[in-house]
Amino acid sequence: MLVIVGYVVVMASVFGGFAMAGGHLGALFQPLELLMIGGGAAGAFFVGNNGKAIKATLKDLPTVLKGSKYNKDSYMELMALLYELLGKVRKEGLMSIEADVESPEESPVFAKYPTILADHHVVEFITDYLRIMVSGNLNAMEIENLMDLEIETHHHEAMISSHCVAKLGDGLPAFGIVAAVMGVVHTMESVGIPPAELGMLIAHALVGTFLGILLAYGFVGPLASLLEQKAEEGSKMFQTIKVTLLANLNGYAPAMAVEFGRKALNSTERPGFSELEEHVKQKR
Repeated sequence: MLVIVGYVVVMASVFGGFAMAGGHLGALFQPLELLMIGGGAAGAFFVGNNGKAIKATLKDLPTVLKGSKYNKDSYMELMALLYELLGKVRKEGLMSIEADVESPEESPVFAKYPTILADHHVVEFITDYLRIMVSGNLNAMEIENLMDLEIETHHHEAMISSHCVAKLGDGLPAFGIVAAVMGVVHTMESVGIPPAELGMLIAHALVGTFLGILLAYGFVGPLASLLEQKAEEGSKMFQTIKVTLLANLNGYAPAMAVEFGRKALNSTERPGFSELEEHVKQKR
């Protein structure tokens, strides 16, 4: 919703200011300029990215219209799930969670936390490292290094779409210049026409530069920034799981391990100590 609101503000400010200054909005409507800019940028996008990057970008773009799925409620669900799993291990031993780890979709523990269960990547991250814990022969330092490597890989993959969109935005002003140059070429070959018509051709050519810059910094560039923020939010979920599990591996009780995880959260999503404690008790 904020994306749409932002776009409306951009268009209202730019085109509204132009109209209030006495400009004619019809002069800015140049479909052929848009064709040259948009078509050139789209072609360059497909040339400059492999199939995986294109697929990831097309998959992630619709998510910009949705709010973040990583909020305080989802983190509280995560903390409660980890507390219950680690508490079960502390009371009944590591083998007690083997069935939960192998089939989280059928686990009564995971079933209490549908928000987390719906996130395949998060569930896989949790179960993979709990499976390692169940297997024994643990070395906290080696597990931490492995977690860091996996988080880095996930973050790199999540950033692909933002990088692709950012490069697309960077190229739009240049394609705007290309469209303007094409307009100037057309104008120069029409120097014999009346001055009024010549002026219109020059105006049409300048619109190309205007559209390229507006699309780059008013529309496409902000999308790249938003996709990057979403990627960062996703990584924070994995970092929280990492801190919690490592604290447990180092001998801390489930309640303290969850507190370690709570401290890893950003202040905007971090629940209070008492708030999280009450939530965990309700889930149990």
